[in-house]
Amino acid sequence: MSEVKQLGISEQVALAINRPQHKRAPLRKIIQRGLLISLGAIMMGIGLEIFLVPNNVIDGGITGISIMLSFLTSLPLGLFIFIINVPFFFLGYKQIGKTFALSTLYGIIILSITTALLHPVPAFTQDILLATVFGGIVLGVGVGIVIRYGGCLDGTEVLAILANKKLPFSVGEIIMFFNLFILGSAGFVFSWDRAMYSLIAYFIAYKAIDITVAGLDESKSVWIISDQYKEIGDAILNRLGRGVTYMQGEGAFSGDDKKVIFCVINRLEEAKLKDIVTENDDSAFLAVADISEVRGGRFKKKDIH
Repeated sequence: MSEVKQLGISEQVALAINRPQHKRAPLRKIIQRGLLISLGAIMMGIGLEIFLVPNNVIDGGITGISIMLSFLTSLPLGLFIFIINVPFFFLGYKQIGKTFALSTLYGIIILSITTALLHPVPAFTQDILLATVFGGIVLGVGVGIVIRYGGCLDGTEVLAILANKKLPFSVGEIIMFFNLFILGSAGFVFSWDRAMYSLIAYFIAYKAIDITVAGLDESKSVWIISDQYKEIGDAILNRLGRGVTYMQGEGAFSGDDKKVIFCVINRLEEAKLKDIVTENDDSAFLAVADISEVRGGRFKKKDIH
């Protein structure tokens, strides 16, 4: 078995403070990410204001809380989405990384503006079942696009990732608990049949995100083969705060010795990890696979970011 390269907490903090400046992403990629996050946020806004909200059907997470508060106070939905998510932006900036936090803030701003612009537009359908199904699909695809390109449209996921470090539950279980509580509350604010339709919309959106992101497992295993293994490994440690394992490999065809990098990340970090690999070696071999469960090791102990 190969040697595991792990650093203590104090060493990791020192590296975080003194780490060198990393390369900025190419302008083309920044523009592409911005456009796709905009598209995803606009789609979520359409799913909310054109399908779900006019029919008193809610989504889960912070968005669901915002819909109920908007209904009770008659204030704009976008206002609540922005205000309630702002604290999670700062948490994300501090705990998960600058790129993710800024992408999330940008997506939330676009979502808030979209809901404000679409609020006067009449619903596409008054049929509650059609609104639930198509609203869930459009919303889920939009959220999936944003997640796929390194952002997030709901602070619940950020909170779940942080709570996951302190609680003996997975990120998915924590999010499910929050959402069951929020969706159940719709029965008191609207009616119990609307709460049940909200559960249907949430399930459809969940599956739509699953298809869009190509896997909703919170954890992913990553295998990287590159001659620049040291630079890539250091960047993963410094910029993602994830421990890496270096393993010795041998090419069957060439017979050359190769270093293989193995690490485990969560799905919100996948886009950033791909950027790290491309920046250091655009010809590196990269394989990412879903993991149904992770136990032991230091996976949950992200001490630097």
